[in-house]
Amino acid sequence: MTTPKLRFKEFDGCWVEKIISEIADVRGGKRLPKGYSLQEENNGFPYITVTDMENGTVNLEKIRYVPLEAIDQIKRYRISVDEIYISVAGTLGLVGIIPQELNNANLTENADKLTNIKCNQFYLLYYLNNGSLSKLIDSVSTIGAQPKLALYAIQGMPIFLPSLDEQTKIASFLSAVDEKISQLTQKHALLSQYKQGMMQKLFSQQLRFKADDGSEFGEWEEKTLIDSVDTNIKWSFTGGPFGSNLKSEDYTELGIRIIQLQNIGDGAFLNDYKIYTSPEKANELLSCNIYPDEILISKMGDPVARCCIVPKHHDRYVMCSDGIRLVVDKKNYSSIFMFYQINYQDFRQSASDVSTGSTRKRIGLSDLKQLPIKVPCLEEQTKIANFLSAIDQKIEVVAQQIEQAKTWKKGLLQQMFV
Repeated sequence: MTTPKLRFKEFDGCWVEKIISEIADVRGGKRLPKGYSLQEENNGFPYITVTDMENGTVNLEKIRYVPLEAIDQIKRYRISVDEIYISVAGTLGLVGIIPQELNNANLTENADKLTNIKCNQFYLLYYLNNGSLSKLIDSVSTIGAQPKLALYAIQGMPIFLPSLDEQTKIASFLSAVDEKISQLTQKHALLSQYKQGMMQKLFSQQLRFKADDGSEFGEWEEKTLIDSVDTNIKWSFTGGPFGSNLKSEDYTELGIRIIQLQNIGDGAFLNDYKIYTSPEKANELLSCNIYPDEILISKMGDPVARCCIVPKHHDRYVMCSDGIRLVVDKKNYSSIFMFYQINYQDFRQSASDVSTGSTRKRIGLSDLKQLPIKVPCLEEQTKIANFLSAIDQKIEVVAQQIEQAKTWKKGLLQQMFV
């Protein structure tokens, strides 16, 4: 018997320790009968797999269905909206409540459900997400090639319960936090959709800016990507090193950072993955160095020819073998405009059309050079770049708010439960 660090002031007294089997029945799902396969068409019952699951709920876009002729064989293994799922194989420990649209869906054998719950359902959901289930997974040994969380381990998992009123208060408060995160996520999605719509209008010239004096800008010109390159700068349009020129033994703990393929996001630099090489090795590969505010294009999908602006975290970087450096001729081109142009759907499609490979596409340097672009005068380029950058700044602010809210929620989960 104990109490949490953070508590609503109207409640006192110790919480009572139980195990899951005392407050809920734990039951497994069912494999699809042999000889049957899931289908995309919605003419049977939904079948929830681990890949459909997220923490909190199920991704409706991924759902497939049990054929009508197989339904009777697995209908006992369904899950309803008043029950909680836990993934027990594959990705362990995903916990959620299914949405109303999937009430009485069939449940995979790689998940268990908590049914006949004798406490607040949402309190239990948040409790399982406070880190307790992760600790259980870490402590329970699994057998076989695929890790698995045994049913008896879930049954014996300890849980601390306050009064039902306090459970309801905690669940309502955390649900409000989730609603705020959901609203911010929706706002982020709407801003992203708005940006894509505006890019379509701007690059198709349905929407045009005017000069500061109110006059019309001239017609856009047909160019190729190589026309935008600053030919006065050495290696201004070049690829990264051959694999044999930069091996894993060249990596160091600190030094000159190597930009890997996984750092080149879809219109953004992804800063999580970090490896380095020595300054001496970077100097050997000087033709493959790239610098802040330059454009870095990916030869490899997914998608092919996505690009990002090199950040100012370091004075210089070494590109990976599948990176392409683009230094723009600033007398006639805006780097930011070119960044948006390269990430625009028409350019992407052109890049995909000339790429090779079936499973993962790759574009060559010579093909990339000849891809068509349409450009207005520098002044209109700058106005377009500023307009789209302002939208991106708003998107980034909302993204930061989402992360802050998630971090706050994580702290609450650690402090509001025993």
